[in-house]
Amino acid sequence: MKKDNKTLRKKLTPMQYHVTQEDGTEPPFDNDYYNETRDGLYVDVVSGEPLFTSRDKYDAGCGWPSFTKPLGNVNTKHDTRYGMRRTEVRSEKADSHLGHVFDDGPPEKGGLRYCINSASLRFIPVDRLDAEGYAEYKHLFEKDGS
Repeated sequence: MKKDNKTLRKKLTPMQYHVTQEDGTEPPFDNDYYNETRDGLYVDVVSGEPLFTSRDKYDAGCGWPSFTKPLGNVNTKHDTRYGMRRTEVRSEKADSHLGHVFDDGPPEKGGLRYCINSASLRFIPVDRLDAEGYAEYKHLFEKDGS
C-alpha cells in the first residue's frame, strides 16, 4: 500500500498520524479503547485491515488496549529505539505502527501481550459489522467463537 502523507494527514487526527506514521505512542489511560468492553473488531485506522477482536482483549493494567493474539495481518520487527529491546507490531498492508508485543501476557492464552495504541485502531461493534463491510467476522462473536 503506497502511502500518500498529504492525504493521510487529512484523514487522520494528529495523534493517529503521529502513532501510525511516526512510530509514536499515545498517553496511557487517556486513549479511546483501553477500557472499551463491547464486543467488536479492531481494524487498522489507515487501511481498515482487521487486526484484533474483543474476544482476545484483556485488561493488562498498562493503560493501552492489550490483546493475547492478532487475527493476522500484522508483522513484527526488532525495535531497539530508546535503549530498549522490544518487538514492534505493524499492520501488514499499511505498515502502520500499532504498538509492541511482550511476553508477559496470560500464560493460559499463550503468554503474549499485544500492547496496542488506540490511535492506530478503529473499533467496529458487532452490531455494525454488516454495515461496515466486515460481516465475514461475525462468526467470531458467536457463543462458541468458531
